[in-house]
Amino acid sequence: MTPPARPAKSEENERVTAYAWRLLIFLTALNILNFVDRSLIASLAPLLIADLGLTRAQIGLLAGFSFVFFYSFVGLFLGVAADRYRRIPLVSAGLALWSAMTALSGWAKSFAQLAIPRVFVGVGEATLTPASLSMLGDSFPPRRLAMATGVYYAGIPLGSALSLIASSWIAPRYGWRTCFYVLGVLGVVAAAGLLLYREPPRRGATNATRPSLRGLAGEVLAALRSRHELFLALLGGSMLVYGSGSALLVVTWLVEERGYVYSRAAFLAGVVAVSAGFLGNLAGGAFGDRFARRYSNGHLRSLIPMTLFFMPATLGFYTAKPGSPVFFFCWFLAAAGNSAYFGPLFASLQELAPARTRSTVIAFALLVMNLLGVGPGPLVTGWLGDVRSLSFGLMSSQAIVLLAIVPFALALRSRRAPAEF
Repeated sequence: MTPPARPAKSEENERVTAYAWRLLIFLTALNILNFVDRSLIASLAPLLIADLGLTRAQIGLLAGFSFVFFYSFVGLFLGVAADRYRRIPLVSAGLALWSAMTALSGWAKSFAQLAIPRVFVGVGEATLTPASLSMLGDSFPPRRLAMATGVYYAGIPLGSALSLIASSWIAPRYGWRTCFYVLGVLGVVAAAGLLLYREPPRRGATNATRPSLRGLAGEVLAALRSRHELFLALLGGSMLVYGSGSALLVVTWLVEERGYVYSRAAFLAGVVAVSAGFLGNLAGGAFGDRFARRYSNGHLRSLIPMTLFFMPATLGFYTAKPGSPVFFFCWFLAAAGNSAYFGPLFASLQELAPARTRSTVIAFALLVMNLLGVGPGPLVTGWLGDVRSLSFGLMSSQAIVLLAIVPFALALRSRRAPAEF
């Protein structure tokens, strides 16, 4: 699995190697496993509420802040590590850690006993995305990067769907704890398989010297100071992921406020996620790349029409009569919209990042978006569900999503040419 020799620069801008495709497939598989794990609390939420006496806000905390707080801050340092050291062993160690902690979650008998392993799950999972996106940025030409990133981020809907479908079958038969045990074992096996790969050479960076921690931090701070559009893109991205984070409570909403039994709600949510979410990732990546070929700053520009297109369907899903054709049609489009923006958004962020600090910038972006979006989304929505209704909480989240077009539009006004890869 040794990567091939690097082609000439003119060819490099056009051709995708077989090794790049193999690496993309394996990293996407790991991201699927990542999001099976990350989604498991939300997938099992009605059972955890009934068995452990948890509140909706506690579910939101477990699915959100208790995970992303440590995931984000540790991820920033691990992003720096991915810019300084070999990335494959780093990801393998993180995968082994989060899988062991997932298995341990199966023994939980209280909120605290679930929350503590989730902290370490977040630490382990923080190794994956900064290093993976960095390796994809080294393997794919810039004009194909939104597509590659979109495929990688298809792990979100596919992982979420697999979590829901597997839970809907395993939990009623063998108990919710078995879901954690099985997932932990699979992760340990995958960690060993990852070590069979060798990582690609870093594009645009020399191997003669290893960048210092101070040097990496300085370059990231310089990028933030000199490029106001980076801050604006991060702010808009945080608003988008706020809505996606809130959607983690959809299964609980279907059971408690729309009259579905748990197994059917989880199964339907899984089917929608695996179909609509996967297609949304691919379509969003292709749409962003098309804009990048036709317009200046196209990846960032594509996020505005994309947000406006999916908004009516999401509102329709939360208000339509359950089980009606309109309900399922809007659900499909809403699920597609929850994942379509990942490819263009992260392709745009990578365009702004200096080549040798790409992992660090991505880790910083994840820190910002997790703390401003992924964490507050399910927590605030769950709290609103406790004090009023989940329907109100989910509808409120869409006001935040719609406001994302403002920082994106402002970023387009100030953005310069993309950084060189």
